[in-house]
Amino acid sequence: MSRLSAIVLAAGEGTRMKSHLPKVLHKVCCKEMINHVVDTVKAAGAGQIIVVVGHKGEMVKEVLDKEVEVAYQNKQLGTGHAVMQALPLVREDTEDVIVLYGDTPLVSASTLTDLVDVHKKENNGMTILTALVDDPEGYGRIIRNKEGEIAGIVEHRDADEEQRDINEINSGMYCFKTRYLREGVKQLGNDNIQGEYYLTDIVEFFRDRGIMIGGYVCTRPEEIMGVNNKRQLADAQRTMNTLKLERLMEEGVIIDDPDATYIGTDVQIGMDTRILPGTFIEGNCSIGENNVIGPGVRIVNCRIGDENHIQFSVLRDSDIGNGCSIGPYSHIRPNCDIKNHVRVGNFVEIKNSVIENGAKASHLSYVGDGDVGRDVNLGCGIVFVNYDGREKHRTIIEDHAFIGCNVNLVAPVRVKKGAYVAAGSTITKDIEEYSLAIERGKQKEIKDWVRRKGFAE
Repeated sequence: MSRLSAIVLAAGEGTRMKSHLPKVLHKVCCKEMINHVVDTVKAAGAGQIIVVVGHKGEMVKEVLDKEVEVAYQNKQLGTGHAVMQALPLVREDTEDVIVLYGDTPLVSASTLTDLVDVHKKENNGMTILTALVDDPEGYGRIIRNKEGEIAGIVEHRDADEEQRDINEINSGMYCFKTRYLREGVKQLGNDNIQGEYYLTDIVEFFRDRGIMIGGYVCTRPEEIMGVNNKRQLADAQRTMNTLKLERLMEEGVIIDDPDATYIGTDVQIGMDTRILPGTFIEGNCSIGENNVIGPGVRIVNCRIGDENHIQFSVLRDSDIGNGCSIGPYSHIRPNCDIKNHVRVGNFVEIKNSVIENGAKASHLSYVGDGDVGRDVNLGCGIVFVNYDGREKHRTIIEDHAFIGCNVNLVAPVRVKKGAYVAAGSTITKDIEEYSLAIERGKQKEIKDWVRRKGFAE
């Protein structure tokens, strides 16, 4: 088991975000910021992850994986105080602890791994992740002595004019030797403008006792960007989306217009799949090779095979096979299993249904709670009448059946193999194999009705 633990600080209210939602629950590339950070420290090798929650803490806890431990900071009295709440949970055999914020979704596992490697190599008691930036406004400044050693960290609001000119900033991410961290937080005071316990003040404690303090300069300063308002949230979204699209293109995905394409961090896409503008792919999606997706498509939590063509449509929580054509203006709702070489055309809605190989629903139909067999043809205007006002019922159409236009199939009902249903029928009873079902009122014609009513010109 890894002897590296991580403490993620996520207790703040985030008043500058102007939101009823806790700041760390705002999403970047379809995932909550706190879960980006949790996934990153996990990938960096942390065997234990502790998230410190406070403001609306139960909401934050609900989105976390079960293996993530939670500490509560009921009063937000600063970063040092937050770490105090987490330390009792840190395992006794933990050698080192990473401390970072839950609103820094861009930090990478490789950067944290490098931080830990430098920390161990230099045998530091504390190693600070720093960055050199052109505009250090709002960040704590790294204070170095004449020998270039880190002598302190000054928060922006407490810095004097000379200190504010320093462009090496504190990222708020650290690696500590556990035993020194436990000793240091006990000595923190709150003699500052805010009356808070700053974790940064631990530097003075370490320095006075000759404990080594090191620094690792992040090579990509954008990784340490914190998100404190909606503008910064948009900046983080743009940066992360760009990185994701670049990785996909390096892996062989064709993206026509990266500025008009949005793909979540957990999405996997195969080679030679082409993504057209206006496409949003979110959640846990796996997409195969040689597909054409877009324009104007939204896909959420779907598994999609190879050589499909999907345009101007919405697909959610469903599986799509190979060689299918979907859209324009189709809606694939949750729990659909659409097999191979299926045609779902314009203004067709499918929900909680299985569509077998070669079936077609070309236009203007609703397929809900149905099982549609191989090579079935659903004509225009088909409605699966699945709800009786209290319960949902299932419609079953067996292989090679043909359903004419404007047919209502009132569930529960079964159309057996090879049967035909004439256009305009309302079907309430099962239809036997290779039979023709017709259910229409008798056509009646009243001679000269228009003239007698005075409607004729």
